[in-house]
Amino acid sequence: HKLPLPRCVASSSAPDKLRLGLELTELWLHFHPHVFSSVMVKAGKPAPDLFLFAAAQMDIEPASCVVVEDSIAGVRAGVAAGMTVIGFTAGGHCLDDHGQRLLSAGAAVVARSAEELGVLLMTSEVQPSSKMAEG
Repeated sequence: HKLPLPRCVASSSAPDKLRLGLELTELWLHFHPHVFSSVMVKAGKPAPDLFLFAAAQMDIEPASCVVVEDSIAGVRAGVAAGMTVIGFTAGGHCLDDHGQRLLSAGAAVVARSAEELGVLLMTSEVQPSSKMAEG
């Protein structure tokens, strides 16, 4: 799905590693220049600093953001920032119980595939408003 909304990446990865990963997956052009690394803030995930910084840079209220996260620390950071969090378990590192762990950490819902994520992002249930940040 092509999202008709502002979007960014807010990652714990170092800037060089983050850019390489986004280039290898052909996502860099979809997010650049709105790519933020935890080195840009005082405290990384699970602190909310990175997501709050990204929202401020995007000029979007935190409560209007949706975070897509595959880590427990990231879910906790998104929740602490006052954002709606979608847990994402399509990564190869996610074990069978990972979705439940993300829900327990505060995710509103879990997407098990990119297709399911696309559907969730387009439904009003997880869109607090017309603006979003991805983590």
